[in-house]
Amino acid sequence: MATAESTSSGVLLVVGLGNPGIEYQFTPHNAGFLAVDRIADDYRVQVANRRCRALTAKIRIAGREVILAKPETFMNLSGLSVAALVEEFEVDPLRNLLVLYDELALPLDAMRVRERGSAAGHNGAKSISGALRSDDWARIRIGVGPDATPESAFRRGKDYLLTPLRKADLATLDEVLDRVERAVEMVAAQGVKAAMNEFNGFKKDGREQNGPAE
Repeated sequence: MATAESTSSGVLLVVGLGNPGIEYQFTPHNAGFLAVDRIADDYRVQVANRRCRALTAKIRIAGREVILAKPETFMNLSGLSVAALVEEFEVDPLRNLLVLYDELALPLDAMRVRERGSAAGHNGAKSISGALRSDDWARIRIGVGPDATPESAFRRGKDYLLTPLRKADLATLDEVLDRVERAVEMVAAQGVKAAMNEFNGFKKDGREQNGPAE
């Protein structure tokens, strides 16, 4: 069976998930948007071109063309935009799609790179898998849990995800977004497995980040 490592050539489509609107800008659920904005800022482009119900920009990483995208649909309809982007840019989701989104079951200082996997309750991921009729697309899950206890995070649920982060939490997320950007760069240059090996075992304060199995 083909894997995401079969090739690292061709256009890489990097999609960050979130909700449009200034009121959602710094909420946990918009971690994917914030990650794409971070990359765009560092590569000195604006994610402002409207295509396929998304804001997009083009950059190059290690000589490879990369499309950055932020769907303008709300989170639960992300798949409509992603499916259109995949068709527009002739992207094979198995090899050349990378989606960045928030993960409530991971603590705020964590991230996980995966080749594929279930939506695990994330409505944006569920919408993409439904639109593509497959879970076989790479993803970086960005931890937004308010503490290291998943049960506590899930109890707070939707209200927490749509509430702006506190200043201290934004500072923590900012550090994670640096790692997310480096992981995206590694995916573009070396493939998903290289990024998994490099970033999934990242330790902070002597603690290995852990998360739910796919």
